[in-house]
Amino acid sequence: MTAGRRALGARGEALAARWYEAHGYTVVARNWRCREGELDLVLARDGTVVFCEVKARSSSAYGSPAEAVTRTKQLRLRRLAMRWLDEQEARPARLRFDVAAVLGSRVEVIESAF
Repeated sequence: MTAGRRALGARGEALAARWYEAHGYTVVARNWRCREGELDLVLARDGTVVFCEVKARSSSAYGSPAEAVTRTKQLRLRRLAMRWLDEQEARPARLRFDVAAVLGSRVEVIESAF
């Protein structure tokens, strides 16, 4: 991955984290990694833990950022979420999987995306 793509991804994650914080969420983890992969953002609010996949693009020339979250990626994120939960002492009341689509400086959060 090029430095430019890494910077775009980091900027997208920062914008998404700010969106969630502005909407009353607490960022629990950023870029949580294990051998199988990475969770971009783990957030919490009112007994709900949200696993958010952030997709950032500089233009829509290759489609919307959210379109990049394929069924295969969704299944991988679910497995990663279970691994993250295994490391936690308490179980949340509810789980949710969101996608944050970042295009330029615009953030669109798709709640319960899958």
